[in-house]
Amino acid sequence: MNQEEDFFDDLMADEELEATEGTADGDEGQQLYEHLRIEVDRGQVPLRIDKYLTEHTQHASRNRIQQAAEGGFLFVNDRPVKSNYKVRAGDVISLRLERPHFDTTIVPEELPLDVRYEDDALMVIYKPAGMVVHPGCGNFHGTLVHAIAWHLRNLPTYDPNDPQVGLVHRIDKDTSGLLVVAKTPEAKSNLGKQFFHHETHRSYIALVWGNFVDDEGTIEGNIGRDPRDRLRMEVFPPGSETGKPAITHWRVLERYGYTTLVECRLETGRTHQIRAHMRHIGHPLFADERYGGCEILRGERTASYKAYIQNCFKLCPRQALHAQTLGFRHPVTGEQMDFTSPLADDLQALVDKWRTRLSSPLTP
Repeated sequence: MNQEEDFFDDLMADEELEATEGTADGDEGQQLYEHLRIEVDRGQVPLRIDKYLTEHTQHASRNRIQQAAEGGFLFVNDRPVKSNYKVRAGDVISLRLERPHFDTTIVPEELPLDVRYEDDALMVIYKPAGMVVHPGCGNFHGTLVHAIAWHLRNLPTYDPNDPQVGLVHRIDKDTSGLLVVAKTPEAKSNLGKQFFHHETHRSYIALVWGNFVDDEGTIEGNIGRDPRDRLRMEVFPPGSETGKPAITHWRVLERYGYTTLVECRLETGRTHQIRAHMRHIGHPLFADERYGGCEILRGERTASYKAYIQNCFKLCPRQALHAQTLGFRHPVTGEQMDFTSPLADDLQALVDKWRTRLSSPLTP
């Protein structure tokens, strides 16, 4: 693998967001590891560093280079610089991350894999909560991609290191649910286009804090990196130059007074889309530490209620989110394929506990 490939993409990977959780940004004396080093040629005219690196590295968008600079990972002559710095002849540019360089070549590992459907073109699999989808910082082994590689190890045409095959989309480490895997380049191309053109059907079940006035609604807002916390996504106004457009449709399934069970249907598939959108409208996912759902946001001040909530957190110690349905057209036959997965056991236990305690709706 070319050392210049994919480092800016790795910086933004969903799994890195999860794996580096708890790292204190800006800690004095924090060690950074060099992943990329470029010496600017003689004769180079002054040029913004984000534009220069876009032209001189592979698989690095200008937006991601800017995000690396904002995060304090981009250096020139051993000093951090912003994306508007103009490089000059003789400058030494380096990208330094909080993790050492690691060979991310996928080697099959014998791990449990819950296959719900499989044919010559694709697989639909169930990912349990807690399993990282793709190797990233701190998670170089034991991921879903390694398990898929083992399952397909005897298929000559499947190379787990070939981006033209494999997972078509992702879900967060602590989200449970369904994913589709393409076994051929043709299948991945076809399915990728369906996702891009919003022709797939994906719905999630989430337990969120608070009661809703309406029974259904739509959240529209660009999703991009939170400038105050690079491990979290933020919602920006639709049409903003910041972030990427995102649309989430939601509807109430059950009301428990202080929490609500909702179905979320995605038109887009942005990083942490449901988690960020729900927080944006004042309804963070229950037990979602990254987005504020691990606090008691609604309810009573009694000791018994506090103990009840703590028991709920113990039942489901992760964001209460499950990728329940997945629908698409088969890339070879054109047949409509629809799959449904029951709630994960921990999330089902959490919902049952709320049903038992608060079985009748309360006023918003």
